[in-house]
Amino acid sequence: MTNNDILRRVRYTFDFKDSTMVEIFALAQVTVTEEQVAAWLKKDDVDGFEPIEDVELASFLNGLIVLKRGPRDGEQPEPETRLNNNIVLQKLRIAMNLKAEDMLEMMRLAEFNLSKHELSAFFRKPDNRHYRECKDQILRYFLLGLQLHVRSSKSKATDA
Repeated sequence: MTNNDILRRVRYTFDFKDSTMVEIFALAQVTVTEEQVAAWLKKDDVDGFEPIEDVELASFLNGLIVLKRGPRDGEQPEPETRLNNNIVLQKLRIAMNLKAEDMLEMMRLAEFNLSKHELSAFFRKPDNRHYRECKDQILRYFLLGLQLHVRSSKSKATDA
């Protein structure tokens, strides 16, 4: 998955407006414009598309953590200069304050089954012998499950 795909999916999941996206970047002490956000959100084959760099997506995810959980005590974390799917999955887990059972349930919502041991392997340090690389397909299923979970919660809240 490209960084732009991840950004688009997160935006759709939470129904963020461009102005909200700018505010989320600001929570991570990064200044971006609505025009930049719009260019990042365009499809790859559309005029005006710009690829979002790893450090920018990491900043957005750090801002999402601050938005959902509040600022961390002490110094704010520096955004990673290199991202991989494992880091993206970890940041989304932190932002949404998810336990392993919650994440597995979201995977099941997307009709993908994973064991708790397989999931925990994604959160280990790369030099651990049980570490596993999170492939695009797994991140895609998690993002779909997260979307189904968040959007169904919103519709239940508006129905009540």
